[in-house]
Amino acid sequence: MYERAASGQLPNTRKTPAKVEDNMNRPVSFTALLLVLAISALRAQKYSNEFLAIGVGAQAHGMSGAQTAHVGDITAAYWNPAGLAQINAPFQVAAMHAEWFVGVSQYDYLSFGKSLNREQNSFLAFSLIRLGIDNIPYTINLLNPDGTVNYDNVSSFSAADYALMGSYARKLKNPALSIGGSVKVIRRVIGSFGGAWGFGADLGVQYRKGNWMLGLQGRDLTTTFNAWSFNLTEREKEVFLQTDNEIPTGGTEITRPRFILGAAYRVNVWGKTTLLPAIDLDFTTDGQRNVLVSSKAFNMDPRIGIEADYDGFVQLRLGAGNFQRVKDDFNPNKEVLTLQPNFGVGLRLGRVQLDYALTNIGNVAQVLYSHIFRCVLISGNATGVG
Repeated sequence: MYERAASGQLPNTRKTPAKVEDNMNRPVSFTALLLVLAISALRAQKYSNEFLAIGVGAQAHGMSGAQTAHVGDITAAYWNPAGLAQINAPFQVAAMHAEWFVGVSQYDYLSFGKSLNREQNSFLAFSLIRLGIDNIPYTINLLNPDGTVNYDNVSSFSAADYALMGSYARKLKNPALSIGGSVKVIRRVIGSFGGAWGFGADLGVQYRKGNWMLGLQGRDLTTTFNAWSFNLTEREKEVFLQTDNEIPTGGTEITRPRFILGAAYRVNVWGKTTLLPAIDLDFTTDGQRNVLVSSKAFNMDPRIGIEADYDGFVQLRLGAGNFQRVKDDFNPNKEVLTLQPNFGVGLRLGRVQLDYALTNIGNVAQVLYSHIFRCVLISGNATGVG
């Protein structure tokens, strides 16, 4: 899968600066900014590990993430691990690569899994997600003691977030019911200056009866804790003090549980053509968010999608999500409701499933639009793919 942001471009940080000021404020500013953001995350708590809220798969993005009830391929490890039990193939693998802001930010996803028995009613999968900014110039030593500039002293570092997930799902004695869970290890790094380790667990369930599909996922049910530690040299501490930046001392970042309830219904409309409308309701209780139903104690963020499928060969998808209230451009005292519309298509070619999604059609919402591609390799029979 490949994605590129089509607007809102940021300057390319890999370019050599045309002018260097004769002080240490500029050389360390970006490094200091990253560490300040890390400190802010420790204090804010609410939006920790938000890189795990982006989502994976062009099929899912085409439906605005309304996946909890009907997902039935390898990406279920992310959307609802119970959906892995719907895979009737002995093996599946999926990969994604996304580039945002002219390649400054990289988002990568890789997942593979296999059936554990001949009955194919249990499935094991491993997934890796990475969001990072690479080749950040580290210019703290750009200036020599005599004030001259030496570009040979410029090095680079990365700021990245990683999530490694192990997921397992199986069907129960009631064939309509399946359960699954994921254990995840979180690793967040800012060069050699600081890093965090975190651990959490997700649990999901799916119920399928006739044309109806219901799903429930609990994310970070154990409450995911990220323990930060920082390792700054005396030189770095000195520069931070000279530039009025706070020296980080570590701390704990908390990701509180959230629950996603989903429903979907598959109906035959004409010949070999079926429709699959779906809705997800994302519930959070970690403070007020800018979502459709918002309060200090309770928030609900809906995601709505529909897929039209012809004979399992070609699919057309529409979705709407990211409902927010924003200030009106012409009347700051008035709020308007915005949403993010998505569009997607899919094509099944033998054992290869190709999917494409275009998010934010017409730039209606406050977020940027992107082109997303996905390729899934399916081994053997795959009638369980949702």
